[in-house]
Amino acid sequence: MKTVDIKGIIPAIVTPMNSDETINEQELRNQVNRQIEAGVHGIFPFGTNGEAYILSEDEKVRILEIVVEETKERVPVYAGTGCISTKDTIRLSKKAKEIGADILSIITPSFAAASQEELYQHFKAVAEAVDMPIVLYNIPARTGNAIAPDTVKRLSKIENIIGVKDSSGNFDNILQYIEVTRDREDFKVLSGNDSLILWTLLAGGAGGIAGCANVYPEVMVSIYENFMDDKVEKARVAQDSIRSLRKCFRHGNPNTIVKTAVNLLGHPVGKCRAPFNHVPEACIEELKAVLEENRESGMR
Repeated sequence: MKTVDIKGIIPAIVTPMNSDETINEQELRNQVNRQIEAGVHGIFPFGTNGEAYILSEDEKVRILEIVVEETKERVPVYAGTGCISTKDTIRLSKKAKEIGADILSIITPSFAAASQEELYQHFKAVAEAVDMPIVLYNIPARTGNAIAPDTVKRLSKIENIIGVKDSSGNFDNILQYIEVTRDREDFKVLSGNDSLILWTLLAGGAGGIAGCANVYPEVMVSIYENFMDDKVEKARVAQDSIRSLRKCFRHGNPNTIVKTAVNLLGHPVGKCRAPFNHVPEACIEELKAVLEENRESGMR
């Protein structure tokens, strides 16, 4: 099994699309390089911000091929291979290993309610079938299923399950994940909520998988780097600086708004795939004002 150090800021990169909703492969390569040049610590294609929920399996495979090829082993590549069924998750995970991904990020099954025992058996089966590092992905607002801290504790006993990303928005849940896995030094907890990255680090977490890094990669990286340099006040300033962007999320689907902001910065990543592609004019005007104000303050 590969040895990968999970840490820092890992952007959940957007999936660039052409006007006909096909994948814009060249712009995907551009975004990979833009992120790496900003100093990120990993690349996570087809996560929530990458519209995994609306991509076909063939598209995911092609996206991963491009990302692995363009990354050139400069940073680890996290492949979001979680599907609703265990069988499908194993198949896609094996394909990700074949392509050259470094880490699997596996979201909980969705739509149907799953018990904690069913979730445990699901992740355990995937871990046994694919000899790769695995990061669990908890985002109950989107999937309808939450991984309880006790279940994370049980899963942390499996050698190749080496971390968990929590996007519940509940900081106490992050704290519990950290508390129940303290006896395993190489098990890492990542924030999936960009507003909680610094606080997760302060509590003993390892960093965050960040959607806002699509807009401000250097700012997001600086949260982690300043923290590691014991410059906590500078890290806090960077953390607080993304608040104005995140306030725009009240207008609609956050990843639709993130992708719109990236376009407004001059990167032709296209719209989100329909029907999740409507951005109110009021949101666009607010985004323009926020981006200009932040540009003047030096945010990149």
